[in-house]
Amino acid sequence: MDFKDYYATLGVKKDASQEDIQKAYRKLARKYHPDVNKDPASEARFKEIGEANEVLKDPEKRKRYDQYGSAWNSARASGSPPPGWEGIPFDFGGARGFEGGGAEGFSSFFDMLFGSGGAGRRGGGGGFPGFGGGGPGGGGANAEAELPLSLEEAFRGGSRDITFTDGATGERKTLSVRIPPGVRSGQKIRLAGQGQPGRGGAAGDLFLKIEVLPDPRFRVEGADLHGTVPVTPWEAALGGEAEVETLEGPVRVRIPAGSSSGRKIRLRGKGLAQKKNGGSAERGDLIAEIRIVVPEQLTPRERELFEQLAEDSHFRAR
Repeated sequence: MDFKDYYATLGVKKDASQEDIQKAYRKLARKYHPDVNKDPASEARFKEIGEANEVLKDPEKRKRYDQYGSAWNSARASGSPPPGWEGIPFDFGGARGFEGGGAEGFSSFFDMLFGSGGAGRRGGGGGFPGFGGGGPGGGGANAEAELPLSLEEAFRGGSRDITFTDGATGERKTLSVRIPPGVRSGQKIRLAGQGQPGRGGAAGDLFLKIEVLPDPRFRVEGADLHGTVPVTPWEAALGGEAEVETLEGPVRVRIPAGSSSGRKIRLRGKGLAQKKNGGSAERGDLIAEIRIVVPEQLTPRERELFEQLAEDSHFRAR
């Protein structure tokens, strides 16, 4: 197998900060998410991005990957692991993990580097499920995996089918997961009995950790969504109406006369669902920030009008 340059996969330099790595991952994950990108090759690309992020977002995994990468060529030439890597198998089998539905799959290179039950699979209390081995006393251990969702999926909820290969039996399984409306990043969905099998005891549970992918239209803050509404200079000065994008489609809002860039328009109840202490669900708000835009190229008549306005107006912005 060939060495995989995870930095190149995410389009970052080797000395990139953790913040830059996460920014690059979120941007690419949004671009190649199978629910957004209908290109048949997007799913494979999405898995590659997920694998690279799984390594580079973790400082310990990243350190190990960097060390191994520098020794890769000598290992290939000699046919044996370099000093200090004798315990790493060089020819591991196929990938294990989730497939399809936007979930991350892992390559044999990942397994070779971290081991099917090692640093790349945080078994027991919560990590990427290898579905192998059992817990104490014959009972199964819990497992955890990330479930990436688009903002629309998290908002609406619904069902999602996930397919994975059981690391203990080699059996392919497909589970239908119910996603509650309004889930947030970090929340978990528990699938009872779908974790690591035990030796004669009950299987553990599988916990799917939600990761809501970035959306180019909105920024999420709690239950509120923040977006922008582009307006022309004359709409900002004279007032008018404009369309604002929401998760339920565009709505028209009033632009107050004399609006400057940065003024906010609040659309109540157009954000994400949230549960109050009493248990009833309420919606957050959508805050649209006015952004004044001008033509990149002016027609002769537009230039004439702007020049006339500049000459006649007594307004000074600074």
